[in-house]
Amino acid sequence: MNNKTGTPQTCKVDMSLLIKILIELLDAFAEAKRIEYARKFYPTKMHVIGVAVPKVKLVLKELKKQTKVFAPREKIDLVKLLINEDVFELQQLAFEYLISEEEILAGLTDEDFRALEKNLDNWLSVDYFSTIIGYAWRENLISTQKVKSYLHAENHWMRRMVVVATVSLNQKARGGTGDSERTLEVCQLVVDDRDEMVVRALSWALRELGKVAREPVIGFIKKNETRLHKRVLREVKNKLETGKKN
Repeated sequence: MNNKTGTPQTCKVDMSLLIKILIELLDAFAEAKRIEYARKFYPTKMHVIGVAVPKVKLVLKELKKQTKVFAPREKIDLVKLLINEDVFELQQLAFEYLISEEEILAGLTDEDFRALEKNLDNWLSVDYFSTIIGYAWRENLISTQKVKSYLHAENHWMRRMVVVATVSLNQKARGGTGDSERTLEVCQLVVDDRDEMVVRALSWALRELGKVAREPVIGFIKKNETRLHKRVLREVKNKLETGKKN
């Protein structure tokens, strides 16, 4: 419905109440074994309810239904509120929501991005966030310079995030069509990084690029063979030669 000025009306929803409802839905899917799984494989300082990904996606459907009439800025504000709850599954839900609502990604400001960076203290959260950064980068909503600026962080999670963001440039499932220039520019900057999470990300980035641009990856490997971590060399070469990582 429009008002007299012709401006689309939005539904005034109590976001605090909506978040409470989402938490109740997540609580209904909680499993003790999932909490233990999280502690072992992606430990975080956030509270973990213990909800498997398929169940989180069921809650995502309800979230999308409840916010169908929200204006783009309202959706972004809700995402920030979800993240600010310091609950792992709400952060996961917020990132899944953003990824599924691509039209609102164009409205993210620098302040919004800083809010999204909260609690990036485990590989699963980081890789979700990388998808958002990668999409914005691919669509030129953020600059290569901004993406590269994260590499100066002492926090290894932020450095991993930059490398994993290249996957969105190249992986067809994420909308990528291939971008060897930007991918290899980032990869070159972390060639000497020996943090395990960054090394794993570099291997993944090169393997994904190799699926759509084989020769640039071969050239990169030859150029940096004496500097690359043995894991990266082994996995990328295996992928190029056999189609498998190992």
